Amino acid sequence: MPILYGQILLGLINGAFYAMLSLGLAIIFGLLGIINLVHGALFMTGAFVAWILLDTLGIGYWWSLLLSPLIVGICGVVLQRTLIKRVQGLDHLHALVLTLGLALVIEGAFRNTYGSAGLRYQTPESLQGALDLGFMVMPYYRGWVVAASLSICLATWLVIEKTRLGATLRAVTENASTVQSFGVNVPRLVTFTYATGVAMAAFAGVLAAPIYSVNPQMGTSLNIVVFAVVVIGGMGSILGSIVTGFTLGILEGLTKVFLPQASSMVIFLVMIVVLMVRPAGLFGKKF
Repeated sequence: MPILYGQILLGLINGAFYAMLSLGLAIIFGLLGIINLVHGALFMTGAFVAWILLDTLGIGYWWSLLLSPLIVGICGVVLQRTLIKRVQGLDHLHALVLTLGLALVIEGAFRNTYGSAGLRYQTPESLQGALDLGFMVMPYYRGWVVAASLSICLATWLVIEKTRLGATLRAVTENASTVQSFGVNVPRLVTFTYATGVAMAAFAGVLAAPIYSVNPQMGTSLNIVVFAVVVIGGMGSILGSIVTGFTLGILEGLTKVFLPQASSMVIFLVMIVVLMVRPAGLFGKKF
């Protein structure tokens, strides 16, 4: 039972990262209509920015949770204004090739500068230690990661589904030209949305830094899994990304207990089954 509970906790942690990253991907795809394969590299960049801030300037974890997403978000604005906007409205293959190339360039730049070995990022003192729940011991930091991810995901869903800004975003996805005729600056809104999506990836990177070693490949392994999560939940579906991310994280953890040899492929098996039954995804619109 301790092994089972430990794997469920590990699944929740992985699910937290799946949910946050797939949520950013879903937001970007919903408004821009592009599959952002540079997302994993920007997740890694967020972790590296936190490490650089601590190593060079002595800026700790809590400030990095604010500064790293801001810095990466600004980089996202530059990327969207200079490169991404040139492939909007074109065939999806153009965006795939562009964002994949950007991911390789960013990863290569960090690998050449810092090497491939992982860099240690210390858990903040206020979150060190663990809580004995009786049936398992839960590290404080792991609990914080799950709680922070849930809060960000739910807050994002509320903004998009329950506010005027969210209504405008949803309207832009349906008919951008009509929304612009009402005086809404659609290009600025698109840039803001892309920056927000990549800032969420950077926030997840800072959360991941004390758990995983900070290294140039840390976003590569997540990229394919997160894309599968988005497909299963439904391309562009906010709720689908959140629910599917956490659910598949737990499922992956349980599979490691009962069928370890299938744990690395269970998410893709679920994707195959879902696409066979419902090609638009569990929460996506039907074709």
